[in-house]
Amino acid sequence: MLQSKSFNRKTKQGKIVKVVREHYLRDDIYCGASICKAESCEKQEARLNLTTPSSTLLILDTNVVLNQIDLLENPAMDDVVILSVVLNEVKNQNLSVYNRLRAICSNNLRRFFVFSNEHHKDTYIKAMERESPNDRNDRAIRVATDWYQKHLGASVRVLLLTNDRENKKRATAEGIAAETIEAYVRSLNRPDLLDLVVVRQSSEDVNMVDVEDHRPSKRKAIYTEHKPMSEITSGLHRGIFHQGKLRVNRYNPFEAYVGSESIGDEIIIHSRSNMNRAFDGDIVAVELFPKEQWHDGKSSSIAEDEDEEDEDVHLVPNSSDDAPRNTKVVQEAANDMSSDSSRPTGRVVGIIKRNWQSYCGSLEPMDMPAATGGVAHALFVTKDRRFPKIRIQTRQLENLLHKRIIVAVDSWDCLSRYPSGHYVRTIGDIGDRETESEVVLIENDIDSRPFSAQVLSCLPPIPWSVSSVDLENPNRQDLRHLRVFSVDPPGCRDIDDALHCTPLPNGHFEVGVHIADVTNFVHPGTPLDDEATQRGTSVYLVERRIDMLPKPLTEDICSLRSDVERLAFSVIWEMTPEAEIISTRYTKSVIKSCAALSYVEAQARMDDSRLMDSLTTDLRNMNALAKIMRLRRIEKGALTLASAEVKFQIDTETHDPLDIGMYQIREANQMVEEFMLAANISVAEKILKHFPVFSLLRRHPSPTKEMLEPLLRTTAALGLGLDVSSSKALADSLDQAVADDPYFNKLIRILATRCMTQAVYFCSGDLTPPEFLHYGLAAALYTHFTSPIRRYAGALYNCVASIKYMGWIREPDLAMLHFHADVIVHRLLAAALGIYKLPPIFQDRPQLTSIADNLNYRHRNAQMAGRASVELHTLIYFRNRPTDTEARIVKIRSNGFIVFVPKYGIEGPVYLTSKGDKGGGEWFVDEEHQKVKKMDGSISYSVLQAVKIHMEVVEPQPNRPKLQLTLI
Repeated sequence: MLQSKSFNRKTKQGKIVKVVREHYLRDDIYCGASICKAESCEKQEARLNLTTPSSTLLILDTNVVLNQIDLLENPAMDDVVILSVVLNEVKNQNLSVYNRLRAICSNNLRRFFVFSNEHHKDTYIKAMERESPNDRNDRAIRVATDWYQKHLGASVRVLLLTNDRENKKRATAEGIAAETIEAYVRSLNRPDLLDLVVVRQSSEDVNMVDVEDHRPSKRKAIYTEHKPMSEITSGLHRGIFHQGKLRVNRYNPFEAYVGSESIGDEIIIHSRSNMNRAFDGDIVAVELFPKEQWHDGKSSSIAEDEDEEDEDVHLVPNSSDDAPRNTKVVQEAANDMSSDSSRPTGRVVGIIKRNWQSYCGSLEPMDMPAATGGVAHALFVTKDRRFPKIRIQTRQLENLLHKRIIVAVDSWDCLSRYPSGHYVRTIGDIGDRETESEVVLIENDIDSRPFSAQVLSCLPPIPWSVSSVDLENPNRQDLRHLRVFSVDPPGCRDIDDALHCTPLPNGHFEVGVHIADVTNFVHPGTPLDDEATQRGTSVYLVERRIDMLPKPLTEDICSLRSDVERLAFSVIWEMTPEAEIISTRYTKSVIKSCAALSYVEAQARMDDSRLMDSLTTDLRNMNALAKIMRLRRIEKGALTLASAEVKFQIDTETHDPLDIGMYQIREANQMVEEFMLAANISVAEKILKHFPVFSLLRRHPSPTKEMLEPLLRTTAALGLGLDVSSSKALADSLDQAVADDPYFNKLIRILATRCMTQAVYFCSGDLTPPEFLHYGLAAALYTHFTSPIRRYAGALYNCVASIKYMGWIREPDLAMLHFHADVIVHRLLAAALGIYKLPPIFQDRPQLTSIADNLNYRHRNAQMAGRASVELHTLIYFRNRPTDTEARIVKIRSNGFIVFVPKYGIEGPVYLTSKGDKGGGEWFVDEEHQKVKKMDGSISYSVLQAVKIHMEVVEPQPNRPKLQLTLI
């Protein structure tokens, strides 16, 4: 049956045009029910198991799906029909919920069925005159519900679930069974499911029980009402308000920042009251305070009512993105001038777009009576300090008190000190290593689910070997005759790069970098490619790895193991003995590695003068070239910075840390790094030449003078002058910062590292060529080509890959991340060589920009997960190991200082006064000389000074153990 749909659309020129589209209707669309006897349904696979006389089929309206997705993800909710009208509405209103709903519907273990009611002749309806789109869609849902009841007969109860009072009223009047979601769940006699139900509470409900004092009371407004969107839009247009994303200080939850393009600076938000119920990641509208109030915002903070927390011990930040901004040890004295005193300060006046998610944490221990019906009110404390406590109701308080749980936020009105939410699920026991590691993954949005059968079906059968078709491929060169080798961490199984260095008759060298040809197996548009795109990166925790691609691919089919033939993508140079590149060629290839060496083994070969075999000679030649290349990069301005990288010795049975120490970098590490960098630069030049608008590149923005200010203050106090006018000038200044203290220069470089932003992916069409610069590498062009399975670190941090499972394991950082970016760059290079046609998505600049943004997001989250894993295992290691050690002061505060512990790669606060003691003027800060002194001058501490500290795990608050540092 053919219908036509018409609607009016406004063109870019402002004209109104009528659009008419054909709409085909059918009468043979499958209903999904196992008991259906209709001819059109007999040969279809049933998704709805309606076999008993008491079976109930659920049909949901749009608002139930949008608000109750946590409940729907529970396996207890089954035999559910999702109408296409509902699916489309959800997609338009909340893409995150839509994706979660699609995941449920595509899960073969769940009994959810999508019914195309908009294409069935008996369930499609046209909008009536003056009927709103919302009312039309509600009517379509009722029509489809009625059709299901008639289609399946009296043996099945078809129930419409809606919390819309008017929709429920009309359904009842039309003879359709309808209930609210809460009433239906209550009928199941499942208290755990009732905890998942989102119950919207009104601001007018002033007699709610206050969870802080457990008694009903009339409440006064704690926060300012948010401005209506019409007023926000007008204020933004007139410049009264400023829009941006709110970011809460990771190390001080009562301070936030809103990056505003309208004023070209960050707006500081002091206190939770001025954040005005905004969460980290929300898009907000901000009103600036008068300039005379920019120093503190002149606001009354509700933070005083919450338990003030000390700053935590954490890993040393690897960039300014990780570093605390103006972090306070506790309340600083007035004589400790804030660096933010003259910067824009304001308050949030409205939320433009919410970023509410599910949060990990635990319930705050408290004595509270259970309410009627076994309902208890509790406060949920998020593990991430950036978020406020969340008030929930639960019927299983006793079972949740000592568990890590997940809670979702439902609402936050201006009368409530805390947002309201609901319990989602239990993760495990507090303090259990596996539970806490799972928390790390959830908090950083890391997908750790096993690969689906659809994804695994894309892999070739095991065992796999190079075929005659591969060898006869005119686009693939046979390089099996070359003496190719790999150098990786001990025990590495996912070997994605190999090298060769062959002397040429003219005295030059042929040097090759061979990268696993992942794109030969990961084809665009397949479930495997979609999964890799979604995950974006592999993630390394201390005790486990979460793969971007399935292990059969990374550890076998694509792994460039020794003595087996493998497919590769090769970059091959002719180089002079002075490491000058004469020519470059790129080719798909077949290689056969002769040796899979560890860094230690490669270094031992190069150092052993008795060894003169061909492989060792190749290593030495390659190392000699790498040293020249490295020196040349440094002369151009590449930064040799430092990071505090640690390694763990892990118990092979319990996976608990047995020992911890600093990671050692050898010449072999730097040799591999140099040639990976060279290959990435060569490939960047090639793809940009062919695709000037659609290339995926990587840039490292130059730091601003403001970002380098902490470093400049510190070095000035030490009598050192740094020239930060360029990366070359900064590199030379750092090289000259040498003192008698052997650790002094590394400390300065660590401080410099934290002033830098992180490198990011971008689409070449989005920026101008001068903006392509990679500041840390002093490279005009750069991309990621060399690790479609495993990513080597850039020169910025002088990092190398890690040992991943047993034995020594170092801090996961850039070196341990796998990126789907490399797969994209492989496809771009293949297209540049004419091997493949460039996929259409790569010629869509907005799409490529979106991919780059996702890669940056996944990269950032993978880094943070790796760091959090190291912090967790550091806490576990010191749990029963009180330790005395040496530390270095890196920041001065009025009541103490921040120290860096070189042996363990961590930093944290050391207090000179007790918590809550403002010092009474006993200590003061000398900003010019970066010292904290006693008023009588008897004791002083200065930046970079060595001090002895005691390290011990304490638990100042229930379920919140922390590593405490005290001065000896």
